[in-house]
Amino acid sequence: MTTDDDSAPFGRSLCAMVTPFTGSGALDLDGAQRLADRLVSRGCDGLVLSGTTGESPTTTDAEKAALVTAVREAVGNRAALVAGVGTADTRHTVELALAAEKAGADGLLVVAPYYSRPPQDALEAHFREVADASGLPVMLYDIPGRTGTRIEPDTVVRIAAHPRIVAVKDCAYDLLGTQKVLSRTGLAYYAGCDEQVLALYAIGAAGYVSTVANVVPELFRAVLDAFDAGDTGRAALLQRRAVPLVESMMAAGLPGTVTAKALLGALGLPAGPVRAPLRSADRETTAGLLAAYGELAADASQSQA
Repeated sequence: MTTDDDSAPFGRSLCAMVTPFTGSGALDLDGAQRLADRLVSRGCDGLVLSGTTGESPTTTDAEKAALVTAVREAVGNRAALVAGVGTADTRHTVELALAAEKAGADGLLVVAPYYSRPPQDALEAHFREVADASGLPVMLYDIPGRTGTRIEPDTVVRIAAHPRIVAVKDCAYDLLGTQKVLSRTGLAYYAGCDEQVLALYAIGAAGYVSTVANVVPELFRAVLDAFDAGDTGRAALLQRRAVPLVESMMAAGLPGTVTAKALLGALGLPAGPVRAPLRSADRETTAGLLAAYGELAADASQSQA
């Protein structure tokens, strides 16, 4: 279910959902359904499945399709489902795009091909071929720190003319480049870094795709709601309150997948272990995550009192 709002084609508040596994490491579709229902019930109007946070490098093509089908059954039309299909291989990416469309996805998340570092003209051709392959709208994923390749602003401007390329998940840490694209296209930008949710929203972004939302799905939605209501001071306060948890989950030397699953598991929510080569968080790390979560929960309780 994509929205009717061109400015936010996949909603505003998206979670980069973890992929729950059983204790033995198998795909936990029941857990995925329960987690997805919780996220949507508590404020997410979109879910990104099989992104990096969803451990897409270690799930099979069949598992990716099964995950979309199961989550669609759980949330119905209450949220847009964006399937991560990006790989380093254009042909494989097209195959995943077609499988996601068949499984019931509403959109595709396509990261820049990693490791091989294609030049910009090849990158543009890659995105066009994927967008041409299915009828689903596409969200480009610009995260050069992971892929080794920047989707340069001029490249984004050129391919924005494609009717099915409608959005960007922005992890480039380039506010000037982001504003350049926003000023020259109608693309919907989504903050892909939790610490930049308010900053990007204030310059015209559509919303966010958050890993931290796995644990606190209502957190950044409240930031956007306050900003939309004209209470920019409260929006800034809520963003700052999130800093300890965001830092613990996203800037403590471990992938967000590891920290999100550790905290979800500690809270009794569906998650399970991570797949190798990742390793689950140790007790000390999990204790620190719980402390940051508890601090945020206490602040929220005090503000509501």
